[in-house]
Amino acid sequence: MSSAAAIDVEPENFMDVGSHLHHATPGTMELQKAQNSPTNTLHVMEYLAANVDLAKDLVAKCSAVAQKLMDDDLLGITEDLDNVIKNISNELNKIPVSTFASSRFAEPAVSGHLQVVRNRHDLYDQHSCDGYSEGDMSMVVAIERPRRRTLHNSDMPRLVDFLQGMYQESHEFGGQSFNSLPEVAEYVEPLYDSFFCPLTNKVMVDPVTTESGVTYDRRAIEDYFEKFTDSSEPVICPVTKMAMQSKTLRNNIPLKSTIAEWITRNEATRVRITRTALSMATTEAMVLEAIHELKVLARLRRKNRDHMHKIGITKFLARLLDHKDALIRCDSLDLLCLLVEDDAGKEIIAKTRAVSRTIKLLSSSSTDERHSAICFLVELSKSELLLENIGSTAGSILILTTMKFNGSDDPIAAEKAGEVLKNLEKCPKNIKYMAESGYLDPLQRHLVEGSEDVQMEMVSYLGELIQKQEMTINIAGSASEILIKMVHSGNTAIRKAALDVLVQISSHHPNGKTLVDAGAVPVMVEQLFIRKIDDEPMGSKTEAAAVLANIVESGLDPEAIVVNKEGHVITSKYSVYNFAHMLKCSMPDTLNLSLVRVLLALTTLPKPLTTVVSVMKEQDSSQTVIELMGSLSELLGIAATRLLIALSPQMGHTIAEKLCKAPGQPGKLVKSIGLNGRITERHAMSATLLAKLPYQHIALNLALLNRGAVTTMLAKIDEMQRGETRASRYAKAYMEGLVGVLVRLTTTLYDPDVLLAAMDHNLTSVLTDLLVRSVGSDEVQRLAAVGLENLSSQSPNLSQLPTEERRPKKKNILRRLREAHAGRVHDNRRPPAHIRVCPVHRGVCSPSTTFCLVEAGAVEGLLCVLESNDNARVVEAALGALCTLMDDAVDVTSGVAVLAEHDAARHVLRALRQHREDGWGGSDGGGGTVARRCFWAVERFLAHGGERCVREVTSDRALPSLLVSAFHKGDAATKQVAEGVLRCLHRMPDYSASYESVEL
Repeated sequence: MSSAAAIDVEPENFMDVGSHLHHATPGTMELQKAQNSPTNTLHVMEYLAANVDLAKDLVAKCSAVAQKLMDDDLLGITEDLDNVIKNISNELNKIPVSTFASSRFAEPAVSGHLQVVRNRHDLYDQHSCDGYSEGDMSMVVAIERPRRRTLHNSDMPRLVDFLQGMYQESHEFGGQSFNSLPEVAEYVEPLYDSFFCPLTNKVMVDPVTTESGVTYDRRAIEDYFEKFTDSSEPVICPVTKMAMQSKTLRNNIPLKSTIAEWITRNEATRVRITRTALSMATTEAMVLEAIHELKVLARLRRKNRDHMHKIGITKFLARLLDHKDALIRCDSLDLLCLLVEDDAGKEIIAKTRAVSRTIKLLSSSSTDERHSAICFLVELSKSELLLENIGSTAGSILILTTMKFNGSDDPIAAEKAGEVLKNLEKCPKNIKYMAESGYLDPLQRHLVEGSEDVQMEMVSYLGELIQKQEMTINIAGSASEILIKMVHSGNTAIRKAALDVLVQISSHHPNGKTLVDAGAVPVMVEQLFIRKIDDEPMGSKTEAAAVLANIVESGLDPEAIVVNKEGHVITSKYSVYNFAHMLKCSMPDTLNLSLVRVLLALTTLPKPLTTVVSVMKEQDSSQTVIELMGSLSELLGIAATRLLIALSPQMGHTIAEKLCKAPGQPGKLVKSIGLNGRITERHAMSATLLAKLPYQHIALNLALLNRGAVTTMLAKIDEMQRGETRASRYAKAYMEGLVGVLVRLTTTLYDPDVLLAAMDHNLTSVLTDLLVRSVGSDEVQRLAAVGLENLSSQSPNLSQLPTEERRPKKKNILRRLREAHAGRVHDNRRPPAHIRVCPVHRGVCSPSTTFCLVEAGAVEGLLCVLESNDNARVVEAALGALCTLMDDAVDVTSGVAVLAEHDAARHVLRALRQHREDGWGGSDGGGGTVARRCFWAVERFLAHGGERCVREVTSDRALPSLLVSAFHKGDAATKQVAEGVLRCLHRMPDYSASYESVEL
């Protein structure tokens, strides 16, 4: 049957082995017509049938009278049975093989049967075999009764007919029906009764013969013998019921060989039948049963798997992975797991699309299907032939890594996925694919444990990843040490690759500590400041500086970052001096960018900031930074501007002075701010710098004025308010910078040019509008309030009566003091009736010429800020602007009256209550300043307000406790104003003596 098993049988032509001899195929037709052969084949077959019948009779006779026969009778029957077998063998030998030459199946089938009979004849001719006598052998053969169908049934259907009948309607042949594929195979290759153990009724695995001459399966008879533990009790044969004197068992080698041959033929037949069923695939049930049968056969022995490979089952199963039925896909995967245990199966799968189909099934919603798919991949990944195929399949590594990391969802799949990934590491390309999918552990492991060539390959992969995509890399300490050692290598290419990787690794801030612990900082400092090789490209210094910048920006304590063996830290003057000294316009922009980033990161802490300011002043580096601010490199320009902003609180006047002297500045900044298009970070930083430099620097303010800064700022503010500027994440900072530039001009109104510009552009109305329309932007509201305060402070000086009005004579000092004490201060100027005079400033006012808050309508906006904004700095600025209307330079009574009309006392008292928890002291613009200004305003309300205003203040129940608390805990300035309010409320004695002047 081995030759028959090697034939790839097409399903539609495949027929069972038994039908090869009897079905009306061309081969059997030639067999029937072989009249010129030495012996007519049909006669031979009839003669064989007769001998078989004779053998049956002999066996029946022997069985019927077995207990009564004497040895001579038994010997005679045995001799007769032996002659029958010899006759069958002789007749079979007369059939030439050429008789079946035209049949694909008859030759191997008949040849196989002939060989079996010949082998049996040769065995039976031996006088003894492994201790068996002729009588024993005769008994063994006598009980072998073949269970076979008639040989002369010319209506034998094809295998396809059997299978169609099984799955469509009951198919019967010869009074038998077939419900499973094994039954069909058994019908094709029938069993003999002698194959079955009398005790278990199963085909024997290890047949042995007892003293009684009956053959059993060894395990079954040994279990039976264990029942007879008492040596005095005779052992009874379970079949003959004869007492046996011995438990000796003899191997029945002929029967064992026959069973083995039958098993081989039967399994080969089952494989071919199942292949036919798979090819037909008329129903899902047929396919599922076929796959189940193949799984049983594949588990039995490797020879069956080889047979499946040869007849195309393995290749066919790969196509079933696309089947619509999930059970078929799942069972196909299970069977493929068995078939790819050997290299032959893996080679076949490598030529199919099974891998890509299996990868898709890893995302199945069915747990069983996912498990089957991952188990199949585990088997495939054991072959180096398929490693690259699996790794290069789209989505394979990503799905496997996701499955591995989500172990809580499916622990079994996670474990198997890890096993697949571990196998895939044997292919270097797969390590790269894993890194691209975010799984860097294999790459780092090979970087540390691999050979020098492997390490270089891993570094090369990391470099490629960095160039292709930005990705977060969590590096291990051991891998960091390897990369740092590579930086010391004399090979420029190796050092360049390692530095590139370190730049990317250090950009992920959690890696900062790992790199510091691995000793990266001293190596980078050496590369940047000390190492000098003639052919060394400047890129190495650039990358070393970038690594240092990333480490400093990672959030580590800079005081703990040591830069050399001498113990200098990165915040020391030694380090800062070297960074600032290397900062030159002649250096590459990327190098300057990293140096600026280091200095900028150091300015975030007070102590390093002091060191940076000291070094910058000594080396006059601020001029270089100002020049870098105009670099064509966007990043460098932004970083330089940020550094100047950070330094401005400490050396703002120096920066402003250098900026005015720099070629083209500050015109370049103004031009940059006014560029049309989307608001960028550079626009926002440029505006912020001008807003952060000292406001009172008159040279800078005049320079801005001369460069058209006011017009530019107002135009951009108008564009933003109308929504003409495209949305940007930097819009808020940009708007704050624009307003800040306008506000800085209000601090130098003493200059005629600035004053004229403020009048020409009506800054009072502009800032009032910003105050009202910028709800939600605290800084813009604060700046607008500060600007209004500065403008309003100039109103008393700008507000005047008409020029034709003659001023009255001055009163003597004594009379003026008396009238002031009596509260009867009057402005004796009498303007013409047709001219409207501002009650607060006692002159003709307007928003543009005198910056009057009352005329500009700013009072309502400022009070609204007090009501709606909880930011202490904004409230403080709003109070400052309102207090200018009650200052000694104006008509206080009229100012209080104007504010009272808008219910200002209630808003002020609310602000006082709102910010009482912010503290009572300090000069940082916090709650202490808010309270101090509130108390000052309350005192003015009590001293100069009308009855309604005074009643509203005194009726506030929280005010006394707030005053007492401020008096106890406040600083000197707060305590003083609180005392004044308490005195107005008659809760404090008036220590200043009041005397009325008596006129003599």
